[in-house]
Amino acid sequence: MSAMSLLQQIQAAVIQEDTEIGPILLKLRLLASRLGSVPLEEWVKHESEGYPGDSPLPDYRIIHVSYTGTFSGPFGSGVNNAPIPSYLIEKFGGKHWTHNEMRQSISAIDELVKGSAGSGSLQINAANLILMLQGKVYADYACNAVTGIVTRAQLVALQHAVRTRVLELTIGLEKLIPAATSIVLAGSPSAVQVNSEKVTQITNQVIYGNVTSIASSGAGATFNLAIRQGDQNSLVEALMQSGLPEKDAAEFGQLVASEKPESKDEPFGAMARTWLGENLKKAASGTWKMGVSVATEVLKQAALKYYGL
Repeated sequence: MSAMSLLQQIQAAVIQEDTEIGPILLKLRLLASRLGSVPLEEWVKHESEGYPGDSPLPDYRIIHVSYTGTFSGPFGSGVNNAPIPSYLIEKFGGKHWTHNEMRQSISAIDELVKGSAGSGSLQINAANLILMLQGKVYADYACNAVTGIVTRAQLVALQHAVRTRVLELTIGLEKLIPAATSIVLAGSPSAVQVNSEKVTQITNQVIYGNVTSIASSGAGATFNLAIRQGDQNSLVEALMQSGLPEKDAAEFGQLVASEKPESKDEPFGAMARTWLGENLKKAASGTWKMGVSVATEVLKQAALKYYGL
């Protein structure tokens, strides 16, 4: 009886109840290395060690926070543990207060789940909101304390989201890259040749939900980019929908609008070409939700549509 492949070991472990996700992620990181996918390696690394402050977060790691407050009024009156509407929190404090970024490692999330078992929730530091909400919730009442609450159910859902994506990734690799199932723990890293670009596409689709519509890759690829000729706003919006962060899409859109194309075959001006050379590394590292070849073609097609070529 032949030994299970690395991918099969990951699948078997992830569907078992009460198994820790840490050792599973270590195996997935090794598999990602054997497959040559930097974005998959980066995702596993971030889940294992935590997400840096400048790294984009998957949607499942942004969770809702509710708030209660303690208020005191004239003649000894007061209100304790009063719910504060999210609308007011966002209006006076900002949306980031109600949409908390959970950048901790998955092991830290596990500990938070264990720690919230008794109370069913987790409290976060919201002291900075006290001054922001003074006189904004109850007229003539002073805000004395604000408590942010994350329910235990949301943390458990985050844990489940990671496990689910590990399973979805391995299923996608199994179906679309059959060679991935032949990689074994003790095998040579160069023994199996796979299309790392395809691995990256599967990763982006499962983790981030790549919305770029691609009929094929390389020459002749077709993209559904809704860009009106000469409309910089539609260019930026289309690039954001394709997977570029807003800042990068806006920078590229500004450059394209400020230059003229050299030709239909070379639709970039000098500054746009320089920008492209400096920023394509973001596609390679997984910061953009598309691979290098796809990113190059998307930007080219976007420029062509903007110029009406």
